[in-house]
Amino acid sequence: MFNFIKAPFAMLICLALATGMAPISARALPYPESTSSDQSVIAEAKPMTLGELRRKYSETFKFNGPEVKQIALTFDDVPDPRFTPKVLDVLKKHGVKATFFVVGSRAKKHPELLRRIHREGHIVGNHSYSHPLFKKKSALEFKNEIERTEKVIVKLIGYKPRFIRPPYGEINEEQLRWAKKQGYKIVNWNVDSLDWKALSKEKVKHNVLSAVGPGSIVLQHAGGGDGSNLTGTIEALPDIIRTLRNRGYHFVTIPELLHEQKAL
Repeated sequence: MFNFIKAPFAMLICLALATGMAPISARALPYPESTSSDQSVIAEAKPMTLGELRRKYSETFKFNGPEVKQIALTFDDVPDPRFTPKVLDVLKKHGVKATFFVVGSRAKKHPELLRRIHREGHIVGNHSYSHPLFKKKSALEFKNEIERTEKVIVKLIGYKPRFIRPPYGEINEEQLRWAKKQGYKIVNWNVDSLDWKALSKEKVKHNVLSAVGPGSIVLQHAGGGDGSNLTGTIEALPDIIRTLRNRGYHFVTIPELLHEQKAL
């Protein structure tokens, strides 16, 4: 009888084919134990966490600015005719300049709103064209989303933004490497209003004012999907501005906070 225990792996395969035996399960194959070098390859293949990416790409991937009494208000998912004009009205009334992260498909649909953001002295950043989850996309898909949005922004306001905010704050290392090589800055946040949850004015205020500190980047929204309700953000914004000014903070844009040029 054939000795299965000592038979080389290749002979086992041949025997299975010749005798009509069922294919051997991959889980049952007698693989040798992995070596330390094998384990290191596996470890390298594991995606890095946002915290790890932040440390490794600290010059490119930003969550906050220097610890000075400055705060950058940022607004995602613009332009949106339901909410963006109301946010702009509040900022204008209180003399605050902010940074708006633009979705390319929305800018194309509402060009005058993007022009208003720019005309009133705010900074425009890139928030992708179709708002996908970048970490599940290839580097090429990431590049296409960024460049497609850039074309819309350049056509409407005349400059190519240096700052990118990935939708949901998620990005992978390959995309970060490309962004770094091209001279972009990836900007997330360290204070989250959670306003997209349709929170009340008081809850939005609490989420911001309880977490903010020197050099904070605050995430809010001035646009959203179908059924979104950002009334809480719009109503909370004047109180947030007044309270932080009373605490001695100055409002700045992202390029001012990070000491970077707004455009490439």
